[in-house]
Amino acid sequence: MKHYDYIFTGVGLAALMTVNQMIKSGKFADKSILLLDADSKQKNDRTWCFWEKGKGNWDKILTQQWKQVWFRNEVFSRRLDLDPYEYKMIRGIDFYNKTLKRIMLHSNITFSNENVTGHSESAGHVVIQTASGNYSCSKLFNSIYDPTAVLKQTKYPLLQQHFIGWTIKTETPSFDPNVATFMDFSVPQKGNTRFMYVLPVSDTEAIFEYTLFSKDLLSESEYEEAIVNYLSNLDVTNYKIIDKERGRIPMTSYEFWESNTKNVINIGSAGGWTKASTGFTFKNSDKLSKRLVQFLQQQNDFTDFYKKDRFWFYDLLLLDILSKQNEKGAPIFSAMFKKSTPALVLKFLDGETSFWEDLKVIWQCPKGLFIKALFFRLF
Repeated sequence: MKHYDYIFTGVGLAALMTVNQMIKSGKFADKSILLLDADSKQKNDRTWCFWEKGKGNWDKILTQQWKQVWFRNEVFSRRLDLDPYEYKMIRGIDFYNKTLKRIMLHSNITFSNENVTGHSESAGHVVIQTASGNYSCSKLFNSIYDPTAVLKQTKYPLLQQHFIGWTIKTETPSFDPNVATFMDFSVPQKGNTRFMYVLPVSDTEAIFEYTLFSKDLLSESEYEEAIVNYLSNLDVTNYKIIDKERGRIPMTSYEFWESNTKNVINIGSAGGWTKASTGFTFKNSDKLSKRLVQFLQQQNDFTDFYKKDRFWFYDLLLLDILSKQNEKGAPIFSAMFKKSTPALVLKFLDGETSFWEDLKVIWQCPKGLFIKALFFRLF
């Protein structure tokens, strides 16, 4: 059984960002690292969006970026100037190609296409089981999401951000590539939190994603019918579908890190790295991977890595509301974006505001809903 210093089970966003940070630090060149995943990461399986100020580390592989976005519901629309932020989009395949190309230049790192079936700990090391054999390591980074523990408990609600997206191309100019649609709640809510998300890449190409924050998935035809109706309402009828994407992202404040051990850490969605209130993952993974690599250089016990903050609690209150009254998402997000400074809201959603700035954003939201949620959570 071959031994490695570090093994990553699941080679997605969080794992690749963490390995990338390990390389950049220059502190792990003498460590053997194994990446295990059944998927070779050779296709475009997802799209990530995030906001940041000015130039960033991922700008060279951006598909598009926007300084302004639309927010809409059934009664108002607002064109949001995001300054000093920009909204940025990266295709999964471009991210995989960039990170894997860099990783494969290092002889101490190995990528193996294998299906991980489990792991166990004994005598200060970790054994990983795969369909073709076993490996051992000193430290395991697991990003394979298993909802079993979340579903067995009732303390923390579990919703999903689930969607189907179409990349469409028209014969004539139909879109403004300078403005994305961040959330459009004008679509029928049907007792849920539902919105359309539009990412124009050019004046003839755009991604349309029909998205829900709810517990249950829809049939494929329901998502696609909603996209067709939305395009029809925009008078976009002559188009070709050039790509499709389907996904679901767990939205929960469940304490995944409580199952970390001295030598095993859960990362990515498996570790609660997804922003629970919005489903955004890219920016959180970028920040947490940097923090994790710094931690590795100073400490040895993974149980000491994660610390809760007040933003975790804010997310929990929102999920408490949406788990009981799923239709309240539209009025909550609408209130947040109707009058607030867009940059302040984005800073808040990134968990980077001061407590006084928190109150400025929270004060815009429906107070009764959050006071009631706070009461039930505390008492």
